[in-house]
Amino acid sequence: MSIIEAIFYGIVQGLAEFLPISSSGHLSAIQNLFGGKDLETDFFTFDILLHLGTLAAVLLVYRKDVLELIKGFFTLVRKIFKGELKNGLEKYERLVICLVIATLPLIPAAFLKDYVEALYGMTKVIGALLIFNGTMLFVSDKLAKKQGGEVTEKRAIGIGLIQLVALLPGVSRSGSTITGGLLLGVDRKEAVKFSFLLSIPAIVGANVLSVFDLADNPIASSDILPYAIGMIAAALSGIAAIKLLQYITNKNRFGLFTIYCVAVGVVLLIVG
Repeated sequence: MSIIEAIFYGIVQGLAEFLPISSSGHLSAIQNLFGGKDLETDFFTFDILLHLGTLAAVLLVYRKDVLELIKGFFTLVRKIFKGELKNGLEKYERLVICLVIATLPLIPAAFLKDYVEALYGMTKVIGALLIFNGTMLFVSDKLAKKQGGEVTEKRAIGIGLIQLVALLPGVSRSGSTITGGLLLGVDRKEAVKFSFLLSIPAIVGANVLSVFDLADNPIASSDILPYAIGMIAAALSGIAAIKLLQYITNKNRFGLFTIYCVAVGVVLLIVG
């Protein structure tokens, strides 16, 4: 792999992972139309490194929240074993519970992945799902409450279930979770933050089992530098994507992503 290719894939992964435009849909469409490589198959280790790059982006941007979540986890465990739950939960202790609840639907989702993999090779299907993704963002933008609330356990269940739609190529994970939060009455900023924090267990869970296969997919000495640069590109573009989405959220302009997804979807339907 050349350095240019590594940077390209890193930027696409970082931007599309966090912007509500579907990273899987974009990478699959590029592969289908231009004969690009299937990262998960042809560059197994590189694919994992790209995901670690995007994981680093979330951890850096939300480092304060992540540290509070770690503290909240241990204080929550202590309260459980000491029978102190009746005294109530702190903000981040409750957020830990909400993240766990919203992540649980991903466990059975791991067994459904094989049934949707065939869709990744169907460019027109990806185009149609991108249009669906854009429509989903448009609807959530219009129906979102101006003054939303926090993420609760009940809302976390709904967000976790809606996240399952993102198994389909062309449907964004961040888009589905943010949409779920907005439709369930969560404040815009809180919905975006919860979506990004929820990506941490999602990214880790999607790649943790793959770690055991790394020994069978060693990195060639000639690929060490491109892989490292690609990982850095994914992290930097991921940070930029998170910051951009935060800005657009403050301006209430998810419609920009609607226009983009529908436009790309129509193009894929025509040329697919």
